[in-house]
Amino acid sequence: MKYMNWPLPALFAWGTSWLLFIGLQEIGLTETIALVAAAFWGGFLSKLVHTPMRKALMVLGFPVSMAVSSATLSVPPIGWLLLLGLIVLVYPRKAWRDAPLFPTPKQALREMPEHISLPAGARILDAGSGMGDGLLALRQAYPRAELHGVEMSWPLRVLSAMRCSFARIRQGDIWLVDWRSFDVVYMFQRPESMPRAVEKAEAELRRGAWLVSLEFEAQALQPQATLTCRDGRPVWMYQVPFKRVTRPRP
Repeated sequence: MKYMNWPLPALFAWGTSWLLFIGLQEIGLTETIALVAAAFWGGFLSKLVHTPMRKALMVLGFPVSMAVSSATLSVPPIGWLLLLGLIVLVYPRKAWRDAPLFPTPKQALREMPEHISLPAGARILDAGSGMGDGLLALRQAYPRAELHGVEMSWPLRVLSAMRCSFARIRQGDIWLVDWRSFDVVYMFQRPESMPRAVEKAEAELRRGAWLVSLEFEAQALQPQATLTCRDGRPVWMYQVPFKRVTRPRP
């Protein structure tokens, strides 16, 4: 799993467990033996990831889907394999290194103008726009801004374009898009993505522009402002030139 970005290891474990379960029965083994072998296979693969949560997801994926198939929804095995294929289609491999799909809550950014004042026509980028929830929240906060989105997944890009006709949304890699022309870059990514976001923002954002992150802090930077969403999650706001902390927060 060294060369697989999460959650590809989990998808691989679940898919191959189902294939093993089906294959062993095809060669004449009983369903019970096939079930035990497939469950042990998932357990074996879980040793190749490091966090307890990821191990649990890899171990439990096949047994849970098996239980649902048998007891509740009567989903055939091929249905779960097709579902895995759909997940890969909707969210391509390159996108797994960033947030799988973190929708911005409604009204999460409503109070941003109290901290970041922008003129009409200011350019805002939602880096990783997903289904368009971030763009909807940004429009609520800045109805006169020029909103842009970039999303790696083409099905999500199409969906977000349908929901957010007011924005300019393109398919692409957030790390390859040029940030120089934007007044604000907003993101709701993963903690692991923040150092790379800071590096890119320092290299490309002009003086006075903002990097805004929902929930996940850039620990090397001192925020110019923060706000708290209704659900308790913070919004971190950093203005160029960034102020670095003397040592990262624990």
